[in-house]
Amino acid sequence: MIEIYNSLTQEKQPFKTIEPNKASIYYCGMTVYDYCHIGHARGWVVFEAFRRFLENQGYEVTMVRNITDIDDKIIKRANENNETAAVWAQRFIDVMHEDERGLGLRPCDQEPRATEYLQQMMNLIADLISKDIAYQADNGDVCFSVRAYPKYGELSNRDVDALRAGVRKEVEEGKRDPLDFVLWKKAKPGEPSWPSPWGEGRPGWHIECSAMASSLLGTPFDIHGGGLDLKFPHHENEIAQSQAACEHDFAHYWMHIGLVQVGSEKMSKSLNNFVTIRELLKKYDAEILRYFLMSAHYRSPLTFTEEQVEQSHIGLKRLYQSIQGLEEVAITDLNEELQSHEKRFIDALSDDFNTPLAFSVLFDLARLVNRLRDEKQIDEAKLHASLLKSCAKTLGLLTEDPEVFLQQGEEDLDLEAIDKLVKKRRQAREDKDWALADQLRDELLVMGVVCEDKADGRGWRLAD
Repeated sequence: MIEIYNSLTQEKQPFKTIEPNKASIYYCGMTVYDYCHIGHARGWVVFEAFRRFLENQGYEVTMVRNITDIDDKIIKRANENNETAAVWAQRFIDVMHEDERGLGLRPCDQEPRATEYLQQMMNLIADLISKDIAYQADNGDVCFSVRAYPKYGELSNRDVDALRAGVRKEVEEGKRDPLDFVLWKKAKPGEPSWPSPWGEGRPGWHIECSAMASSLLGTPFDIHGGGLDLKFPHHENEIAQSQAACEHDFAHYWMHIGLVQVGSEKMSKSLNNFVTIRELLKKYDAEILRYFLMSAHYRSPLTFTEEQVEQSHIGLKRLYQSIQGLEEVAITDLNEELQSHEKRFIDALSDDFNTPLAFSVLFDLARLVNRLRDEKQIDEAKLHASLLKSCAKTLGLLTEDPEVFLQQGEEDLDLEAIDKLVKKRRQAREDKDWALADQLRDELLVMGVVCEDKADGRGWRLAD
Protein backbone atom coordinates (compact mmCIF):
# COMPACT_ATOMS: atom_id res chain seq x y z
CA MET A 1 0.00 0.00 0.00
CA ILE A 2 1.49 3.29 -1.15
CA GLU A 3 0.72 6.30 1.04
CA ILE A 4 1.24 9.94 0.08
CA TYR A 5 1.08 13.03 2.25
CA ASN A 6 -1.71 15.10 0.72
CA SER A 7 -1.14 18.83 1.31
CA LEU A 8 -4.86 19.40 0.79
CA THR A 9 -5.94 17.16 3.67
CA GLN A 10 -2.69 17.64 5.63
CA GLU A 11 -2.31 13.92 6.26
CA LYS A 12 -0.91 10.77 4.68
CA GLN A 13 -3.49 8.93 2.61
CA PRO A 14 -3.54 5.63 0.70
CA PHE A 15 -2.74 6.26 -2.96
CA LYS A 16 -5.79 5.24 -4.99
CA THR A 17 -5.69 6.23 -8.63
CA ILE A 18 -8.73 7.27 -10.63
CA GLU A 19 -8.03 4.56 -13.20
CA PRO A 20 -6.68 1.22 -11.95
CA ASN A 21 -2.91 0.88 -12.46
CA LYS A 22 -2.69 4.28 -14.17
CA ALA A 23 -1.29 7.40 -12.50
CA SER A 24 -1.61 10.95 -13.84
CA ILE A 25 0.78 13.59 -12.53
CA TYR A 26 0.97 17.31 -13.28
CA TYR A 27 4.05 19.14 -12.01
CA CYS A 28 4.45 22.93 -12.18
CA GLY A 29 7.46 23.68 -14.33
CA MET A 30 9.75 26.56 -15.17
CA THR A 31 9.26 30.16 -16.11
CA VAL A 32 12.02 30.24 -18.70
CA TYR A 33 13.70 33.61 -18.27
CA ASP A 34 17.08 32.51 -16.85
CA TYR A 35 19.27 29.51 -16.07
CA CYS A 36 17.82 26.80 -13.82
CA HIS A 37 19.35 26.39 -10.36
CA ILE A 38 19.76 23.41 -8.06
CA GLY A 39 16.51 24.31 -6.27
CA HIS A 40 14.60 23.71 -9.50
CA ALA A 41 16.43 20.43 -9.99
CA ARG A 42 15.17 19.05 -6.68
CA GLY A 43 11.60 18.85 -7.95
CA TRP A 44 12.72 17.40 -11.28
CA VAL A 45 14.78 14.68 -9.60
CA VAL A 46 12.19 13.77 -6.96
CA PHE A 47 9.29 13.45 -9.38
CA GLU A 48 11.41 11.55 -11.91
CA ALA A 49 12.36 9.03 -9.20
CA PHE A 50 8.77 8.88 -7.92
CA ARG A 51 7.59 8.13 -11.47
CA ARG A 52 10.12 5.28 -11.75
CA PHE A 53 8.99 3.87 -8.41
CA LEU A 54 5.33 3.88 -9.48
CA GLU A 55 6.29 2.22 -12.77
CA ASN A 56 8.22 -0.46 -10.88
CA GLN A 57 5.09 -1.06 -8.84
CA GLY A 58 3.09 -1.71 -11.99
CA TYR A 59 1.58 1.71 -12.74
CA GLU A 60 1.39 3.25 -16.18
CA VAL A 61 2.40 6.83 -15.42
CA THR A 62 1.62 9.97 -17.42
CA MET A 63 3.81 12.86 -16.32
CA VAL A 64 3.02 16.40 -17.48
CA ARG A 65 5.17 19.42 -16.67
CA ASN A 66 4.37 22.83 -18.09
CA ILE A 67 6.56 25.64 -19.39
CA THR A 68 5.63 29.26 -18.76
CA ASP A 69 6.97 30.93 -21.89
CA ILE A 70 5.28 34.32 -21.52
CA ASP A 71 5.73 36.35 -18.34
CA ASP A 72 6.77 39.78 -17.06
CA LYS A 73 10.32 38.58 -16.34
CA ILE A 74 10.69 37.04 -19.81
CA ILE A 75 9.46 40.25 -21.44
CA LYS A 76 11.82 42.38 -19.31
CA ARG A 77 14.89 40.27 -20.10
CA ALA A 78 14.02 40.12 -23.80
CA ASN A 79 13.60 43.91 -23.99
CA GLU A 80 16.91 44.46 -22.20
CA ASN A 81 18.61 42.30 -24.84
CA ASN A 82 16.70 43.69 -27.84
CA GLU A 83 15.06 40.34 -28.57
CA THR A 84 11.50 39.13 -28.77
CA ALA A 85 10.03 37.33 -25.77
CA ALA A 86 9.57 34.22 -27.94
CA VAL A 87 13.26 34.08 -28.90
CA TRP A 88 14.38 34.67 -25.31
CA ALA A 89 12.04 31.98 -23.96
CA GLN A 90 13.15 29.44 -26.56
CA ARG A 91 16.81 29.99 -25.68
CA PHE A 92 16.16 29.11 -22.04
CA ILE A 93 13.88 26.22 -22.90
CA ASP A 94 16.83 24.77 -24.79
CA VAL A 95 19.10 25.48 -21.81
CA MET A 96 16.63 23.80 -19.44
CA HIS A 97 16.56 20.68 -21.62
CA GLU A 98 20.37 20.61 -21.66
CA ASP A 99 20.35 20.71 -17.85
CA GLU A 100 17.81 17.87 -17.70
CA ARG A 101 19.91 15.73 -19.99
CA GLY A 102 22.98 16.62 -17.95
CA LEU A 103 21.24 15.31 -14.84
CA GLY A 104 20.32 12.11 -16.67
CA LEU A 105 16.56 12.65 -16.44
CA ARG A 106 13.91 11.28 -18.75
CA PRO A 107 11.73 13.84 -20.53
CA CYS A 108 8.19 14.24 -19.29
CA ASP A 109 5.45 12.62 -21.34
CA GLN A 110 3.93 16.02 -22.14
CA GLU A 111 5.52 19.46 -21.85
CA PRO A 112 2.88 22.04 -22.76
CA ARG A 113 3.83 25.68 -23.27
CA ALA A 114 1.52 28.44 -22.08
CA THR A 115 1.40 30.14 -25.48
CA GLU A 116 0.12 26.90 -27.05
CA TYR A 117 -2.97 26.79 -24.80
CA LEU A 118 -4.33 30.33 -25.06
CA GLN A 119 -7.69 29.25 -26.47
CA GLN A 120 -8.19 26.75 -23.65
CA MET A 121 -7.39 29.51 -21.16
CA MET A 122 -9.91 31.86 -22.80
CA ASN A 123 -12.57 29.15 -22.71
CA LEU A 124 -11.96 28.62 -19.00
CA ILE A 125 -12.08 32.37 -18.30
CA ALA A 126 -15.31 32.75 -20.29
CA ASP A 127 -16.85 29.94 -18.26
CA LEU A 128 -15.90 31.66 -15.00
CA ILE A 129 -17.35 34.97 -16.23
CA SER A 130 -20.61 33.25 -17.20
CA LYS A 131 -20.88 31.94 -13.62
CA ASP A 132 -20.24 35.41 -12.12
CA ILE A 133 -17.01 34.18 -10.55
CA ALA A 134 -14.82 36.36 -12.77
CA TYR A 135 -15.23 39.88 -14.14
CA GLN A 136 -13.50 42.49 -16.27
CA ALA A 137 -12.01 45.17 -14.03
CA ASP A 138 -12.00 48.89 -14.74
CA ASN A 139 -8.40 48.70 -15.99
CA GLY A 140 -9.30 46.07 -18.62
CA ASP A 141 -7.87 43.04 -16.79
CA VAL A 142 -10.09 40.03 -16.20
CA CYS A 143 -10.03 38.98 -12.54
CA PHE A 144 -11.19 36.04 -10.44
CA SER A 145 -13.50 37.00 -7.58
CA VAL A 146 -12.00 35.24 -4.55
CA ARG A 147 -15.06 35.81 -2.35
CA ALA A 148 -17.29 34.18 -4.97
CA TYR A 149 -15.52 30.88 -4.24
CA PRO A 150 -16.40 29.95 -0.63
CA LYS A 151 -13.68 27.29 -0.26
CA TYR A 152 -10.81 29.67 -1.07
CA GLY A 153 -7.91 29.03 1.31
CA GLU A 154 -8.53 25.29 1.73
CA LEU A 155 -5.08 24.23 0.47
CA SER A 156 -2.98 26.75 2.38
CA ASN A 157 -5.35 26.74 5.37
CA ARG A 158 -5.77 30.51 5.24
CA ASP A 159 -8.77 32.60 6.18
CA VAL A 160 -9.98 35.04 3.53
CA ASP A 161 -10.79 37.77 6.04
CA ALA A 162 -7.32 37.51 7.56
CA LEU A 163 -5.79 37.72 4.10
CA ARG A 164 -7.96 40.74 3.27
CA ALA A 165 -6.84 42.54 6.44
CA GLY A 166 -3.22 42.21 5.41
CA VAL A 167 -3.63 43.74 1.93
CA ARG A 168 -2.89 47.43 1.34
CA LYS A 169 -5.63 49.46 -0.33
CA GLU A 170 -3.33 51.04 -2.93
CA VAL A 171 -2.52 47.74 -4.66
CA GLU A 172 -6.09 47.05 -5.81
CA GLU A 173 -5.45 48.21 -9.43
CA GLY A 174 -9.12 48.35 -10.41
CA LYS A 175 -10.08 45.08 -8.75
CA ARG A 176 -13.30 44.78 -6.78
CA ASP A 177 -11.35 43.21 -3.95
CA PRO A 178 -7.57 43.35 -3.37
CA LEU A 179 -7.52 39.53 -3.03
CA ASP A 180 -8.89 39.01 -6.54
CA PHE A 181 -6.25 37.78 -8.98
CA VAL A 182 -5.73 38.35 -12.68
CA LEU A 183 -6.82 35.77 -15.25
CA TRP A 184 -6.19 37.87 -18.37
CA LYS A 185 -3.93 40.93 -18.50
CA LYS A 186 -4.78 43.85 -20.73
CA ALA A 187 -1.98 44.50 -23.22
CA LYS A 188 0.55 47.22 -22.46
CA PRO A 189 2.38 49.12 -25.21
CA GLY A 190 5.28 47.15 -26.65
CA GLU A 191 4.36 43.85 -24.96
CA PRO A 192 3.44 40.61 -26.73
CA SER A 193 -0.33 40.18 -26.84
CA TRP A 194 -3.08 38.05 -28.34
CA PRO A 195 -6.69 38.86 -29.27
CA SER A 196 -9.40 37.82 -26.82
CA PRO A 197 -13.06 38.58 -26.10
CA TRP A 198 -11.79 41.13 -23.55
CA GLY A 199 -9.34 42.87 -25.84
CA GLU A 200 -5.68 42.36 -26.68
CA GLY A 201 -3.74 40.86 -23.81
CA ARG A 202 -2.03 37.81 -22.37
CA PRO A 203 -2.83 35.23 -19.70
CA GLY A 204 -2.22 35.61 -16.01
CA TRP A 205 0.15 33.05 -14.51
CA HIS A 206 -2.35 31.06 -12.46
CA ILE A 207 -4.80 30.31 -15.27
CA GLU A 208 -2.10 28.64 -17.37
CA CYS A 209 -1.72 25.50 -15.25
CA SER A 210 -5.47 25.04 -14.82
CA ALA A 211 -6.02 25.10 -18.57
CA MET A 212 -3.05 22.90 -19.47
CA ALA A 213 -3.61 20.29 -16.75
CA SER A 214 -7.32 19.91 -17.46
CA SER A 215 -6.75 19.81 -21.23
CA LEU A 216 -4.11 17.07 -21.07
CA LEU A 217 -5.18 15.00 -18.07
CA GLY A 218 -8.87 15.84 -17.64
CA THR A 219 -10.34 16.51 -14.21
CA PRO A 220 -9.93 15.21 -11.70
CA PHE A 221 -6.44 13.77 -12.15
CA ASP A 222 -4.35 11.98 -9.57
CA ILE A 223 -1.44 14.15 -8.40
CA HIS A 224 -0.59 17.83 -8.68
CA GLY A 225 2.93 18.68 -7.60
CA GLY A 226 5.30 21.58 -7.25
CA GLY A 227 7.60 23.46 -4.93
CA LEU A 228 6.38 24.42 -1.47
CA ASP A 229 6.67 28.09 -2.45
CA LEU A 230 3.86 27.54 -5.00
CA LYS A 231 1.36 26.35 -2.40
CA PHE A 232 0.13 29.91 -1.90
CA PRO A 233 -0.98 31.74 -3.89
CA HIS A 234 -0.37 29.81 -7.11
CA HIS A 235 -1.83 26.42 -6.23
CA GLU A 236 -4.54 27.96 -4.07
CA ASN A 237 -5.62 30.02 -7.05
CA GLU A 238 -5.43 27.02 -9.35
CA ILE A 239 -7.80 25.03 -7.16
CA ALA A 240 -10.23 27.93 -6.86
CA GLN A 241 -10.51 28.75 -10.56
CA SER A 242 -10.46 25.12 -11.70
CA GLN A 243 -13.04 23.79 -9.27
CA ALA A 244 -15.24 26.84 -9.68
CA ALA A 245 -15.34 26.08 -13.40
CA CYS A 246 -15.66 22.28 -13.42
CA GLU A 247 -17.64 22.06 -10.15
CA HIS A 248 -15.75 18.98 -8.96
CA ASP A 249 -12.26 18.09 -7.70
CA PHE A 250 -9.29 19.36 -9.72
CA ALA A 251 -6.64 16.94 -8.38
CA HIS A 252 -6.94 14.26 -5.70
CA TYR A 253 -3.45 14.60 -4.17
CA TRP A 254 -1.20 17.64 -3.78
CA MET A 255 2.52 16.97 -3.28
CA HIS A 256 4.82 19.83 -2.34
CA ILE A 257 8.61 19.68 -2.47
CA GLY A 258 10.59 21.32 0.33
CA LEU A 259 12.80 24.20 -0.73
CA VAL A 260 16.56 24.15 -1.21
CA GLN A 261 18.04 26.68 1.20
CA VAL A 262 21.30 28.57 1.47
CA GLY A 263 21.70 29.03 5.20
CA SER A 264 18.22 29.88 6.46
CA GLU A 265 17.05 31.50 3.23
CA LYS A 266 15.31 29.98 0.23
CA MET A 267 17.57 29.67 -2.80
CA SER A 268 16.18 32.09 -5.36
CA LYS A 269 17.20 34.36 -8.17
CA SER A 270 15.64 37.38 -6.47
CA LEU A 271 18.02 36.91 -3.51
CA ASN A 272 20.95 36.24 -5.85
CA ASN A 273 22.00 33.24 -3.74
CA PHE A 274 21.55 30.52 -6.32
CA VAL A 275 23.91 28.03 -7.95
CA THR A 276 23.01 26.91 -11.44
CA ILE A 277 22.68 23.28 -12.43
CA ARG A 278 25.23 23.67 -15.21
CA GLU A 279 27.80 25.12 -12.81
CA LEU A 280 27.46 22.12 -10.52
CA LEU A 281 27.55 19.61 -13.39
CA LYS A 282 31.00 20.94 -14.29
CA LYS A 283 32.21 19.84 -10.83
CA TYR A 284 30.09 16.83 -9.97
CA ASP A 285 28.75 13.71 -11.61
CA ALA A 286 24.98 13.85 -12.21
CA GLU A 287 24.41 10.92 -9.84
CA ILE A 288 26.09 12.81 -7.00
CA LEU A 289 23.65 15.67 -7.47
CA ARG A 290 20.68 13.29 -7.71
CA TYR A 291 21.84 11.58 -4.49
CA PHE A 292 22.19 14.94 -2.74
CA LEU A 293 18.75 16.13 -3.85
CA MET A 294 17.11 12.99 -2.45
CA SER A 295 19.20 12.80 0.71
CA ALA A 296 16.49 14.56 2.74
CA HIS A 297 12.79 13.69 2.68
CA TYR A 298 11.15 15.49 -0.22
CA ARG A 299 8.85 17.52 2.07
CA SER A 300 11.73 18.74 4.23
CA PRO A 301 13.99 21.71 3.45
CA LEU A 302 17.40 20.83 2.04
CA THR A 303 20.41 23.00 2.84
CA PHE A 304 22.87 23.44 0.02
CA THR A 305 26.58 23.64 0.77
CA GLU A 306 29.54 22.30 -1.16
CA GLU A 307 30.33 20.19 1.93
CA GLN A 308 26.89 18.55 1.77
CA VAL A 309 27.38 17.70 -1.89
CA GLU A 310 30.81 16.26 -1.06
CA GLN A 311 29.21 14.10 1.66
CA SER A 312 26.79 12.80 -0.97
CA HIS A 313 29.79 11.97 -3.16
CA ILE A 314 31.36 10.00 -0.30
CA GLY A 315 28.13 8.11 0.36
CA LEU A 316 27.68 7.24 -3.28
CA LYS A 317 31.32 6.10 -3.54
CA ARG A 318 30.73 3.63 -0.72
CA LEU A 319 27.81 2.12 -2.59
CA TYR A 320 29.85 1.86 -5.80
CA GLN A 321 32.82 0.37 -3.95
CA SER A 322 30.62 -2.40 -2.58
CA ILE A 323 29.58 -3.56 -6.08
CA GLN A 324 32.95 -2.96 -7.76
CA GLY A 325 34.27 -6.08 -9.46
CA LEU A 326 31.09 -8.11 -8.88
CA GLU A 327 29.25 -9.12 -12.03
CA GLU A 328 25.50 -8.65 -12.04
CA VAL A 329 23.44 -11.84 -11.76
CA ALA A 330 19.74 -12.62 -12.12
CA ILE A 331 17.76 -11.99 -8.95
CA THR A 332 14.50 -13.69 -9.91
CA ASP A 333 14.57 -16.21 -7.06
CA LEU A 334 15.35 -14.26 -3.90
CA ASN A 335 15.96 -16.07 -0.66
CA GLU A 336 14.16 -14.98 2.51
CA GLU A 337 16.93 -12.60 3.56
CA LEU A 338 17.03 -10.79 0.22
CA GLN A 339 13.23 -10.63 0.06
CA SER A 340 13.32 -8.91 3.45
CA HIS A 341 15.75 -6.24 2.19
CA GLU A 342 13.75 -5.69 -0.99
CA LYS A 343 10.54 -5.35 1.03
CA ARG A 344 12.16 -2.82 3.38
CA PHE A 345 13.25 -0.75 0.39
CA ILE A 346 9.79 -0.82 -1.22
CA ASP A 347 8.11 -0.12 2.12
CA ALA A 348 10.32 2.94 2.63
CA LEU A 349 9.34 4.43 -0.74
CA SER A 350 5.71 3.41 -0.23
CA ASP A 351 5.68 5.48 2.96
CA ASP A 352 5.36 8.92 1.36
CA PHE A 353 8.45 8.34 -0.77
CA ASN A 354 10.87 8.25 2.16
CA THR A 355 14.20 8.31 0.31
CA PRO A 356 16.43 8.69 3.42
CA LEU A 357 14.96 5.45 4.80
CA ALA A 358 15.40 3.80 1.39
CA PHE A 359 19.05 4.96 1.37
CA SER A 360 19.59 3.25 4.72
CA VAL A 361 18.45 -0.04 3.16
CA LEU A 362 20.96 0.45 0.34
CA PHE A 363 23.78 0.91 2.85
CA ASP A 364 22.66 -2.15 4.81
CA LEU A 365 22.92 -4.15 1.58
CA ALA A 366 26.32 -2.62 0.82
CA ARG A 367 27.64 -3.68 4.23
CA LEU A 368 26.35 -7.20 3.64
CA VAL A 369 28.03 -7.33 0.22
CA ASN A 370 31.35 -6.25 1.75
CA ARG A 371 31.08 -8.83 4.53
CA LEU A 372 30.22 -11.64 2.11
CA ARG A 373 33.12 -10.62 -0.11
CA ASP A 374 35.50 -10.65 2.86
CA GLU A 375 34.22 -14.10 3.80
CA LYS A 376 34.90 -15.28 0.22
CA GLN A 377 31.21 -15.99 -0.36
CA ILE A 378 31.45 -14.46 -3.81
CA ASP A 379 28.26 -15.95 -5.29
CA GLU A 380 26.21 -14.61 -2.38
CA ALA A 381 28.01 -11.27 -2.64
CA LYS A 382 27.08 -11.05 -6.33
CA LEU A 383 23.42 -11.78 -5.54
CA HIS A 384 23.27 -9.12 -2.81
CA ALA A 385 25.14 -6.62 -5.03
CA SER A 386 22.68 -7.25 -7.85
CA LEU A 387 19.73 -6.54 -5.55
CA LEU A 388 21.49 -3.39 -4.30
CA LYS A 389 21.98 -2.20 -7.85
CA SER A 390 18.38 -3.03 -8.81
CA CYS A 391 16.95 -1.08 -5.87
CA ALA A 392 19.28 1.88 -6.42
CA LYS A 393 18.29 2.12 -10.09
CA THR A 394 14.75 2.94 -8.94
CA LEU A 395 16.24 6.18 -7.61
CA GLY A 396 18.46 6.74 -10.62
CA LEU A 397 21.60 5.63 -8.77
CA LEU A 398 24.34 3.03 -9.46
CA THR A 399 23.64 3.26 -13.18
CA GLU A 400 27.28 3.82 -14.14
CA ASP A 401 30.24 1.48 -14.43
CA PRO A 402 31.79 1.37 -10.93
CA GLU A 403 35.34 1.62 -12.27
CA VAL A 404 34.47 4.73 -14.25
CA PHE A 405 32.57 6.38 -11.40
CA LEU A 406 35.28 5.68 -8.85
CA GLN A 407 37.95 7.19 -11.08
CA GLN A 408 36.33 10.63 -10.80
CA GLY A 409 38.66 13.15 -9.26
CA GLU A 410 41.74 11.29 -10.53
CA GLU A 411 42.54 13.81 -13.25
CA ASP A 412 45.40 15.33 -11.24
CA LEU A 413 46.80 11.99 -9.99
CA ASP A 414 49.89 10.27 -11.34
CA LEU A 415 48.09 7.01 -12.12
CA GLU A 416 51.26 5.31 -13.40
CA ALA A 417 53.12 6.07 -10.16
CA ILE A 418 50.15 4.87 -8.08
CA ASP A 419 49.89 1.60 -9.98
CA LYS A 420 53.62 0.97 -9.52
CA LEU A 421 53.39 1.53 -5.77
CA VAL A 422 50.29 -0.66 -5.49
CA LYS A 423 51.99 -3.51 -7.38
CA LYS A 424 55.13 -3.09 -5.28
CA ARG A 425 53.03 -3.23 -2.10
CA ARG A 426 51.16 -6.30 -3.35
CA GLN A 427 54.50 -8.04 -3.94
CA ALA A 428 55.70 -7.01 -0.46
CA ARG A 429 52.60 -8.59 1.05
CA GLU A 430 53.18 -11.78 -0.93
CA ASP A 431 56.76 -11.80 0.37
CA LYS A 432 55.38 -11.17 3.89
CA ASP A 433 57.50 -8.01 4.10
CA TRP A 434 54.93 -6.26 6.28
CA ALA A 435 57.17 -3.31 7.16
CA LEU A 436 57.64 -2.41 3.48
CA ALA A 437 53.93 -3.01 2.77
CA ASP A 438 52.97 -0.61 5.57
CA GLN A 439 55.46 1.98 4.34
CA LEU A 440 54.05 1.85 0.82
CA ARG A 441 50.51 2.03 2.18
CA ASP A 442 51.41 5.24 4.02
CA GLU A 443 53.06 6.72 0.92
CA LEU A 444 49.89 6.08 -1.06
CA LEU A 445 47.75 7.59 1.67
CA VAL A 446 49.76 10.82 1.46
CA MET A 447 48.86 10.85 -2.26
CA GLY A 448 45.16 10.62 -1.32
CA VAL A 449 44.92 6.92 -2.14
CA VAL A 450 43.55 4.16 0.10
CA CYS A 451 44.77 0.60 -0.51
CA GLU A 452 42.17 -2.15 -0.83
CA ASP A 453 43.44 -5.67 -0.24
CA LYS A 454 40.85 -7.48 -2.33
CA ALA A 455 41.31 -10.25 -4.82
CA ASP A 456 39.22 -8.37 -7.38
CA GLY A 457 39.36 -4.71 -8.36
CA ARG A 458 42.48 -2.63 -8.98
CA GLY A 459 43.56 -2.55 -5.33
CA TRP A 460 43.05 1.11 -4.47
CA ARG A 461 40.54 3.93 -4.28
CA LEU A 462 40.54 7.66 -3.61
CA ALA A 463 40.39 8.62 0.06
CA ASP A 464 37.08 10.02 1.27
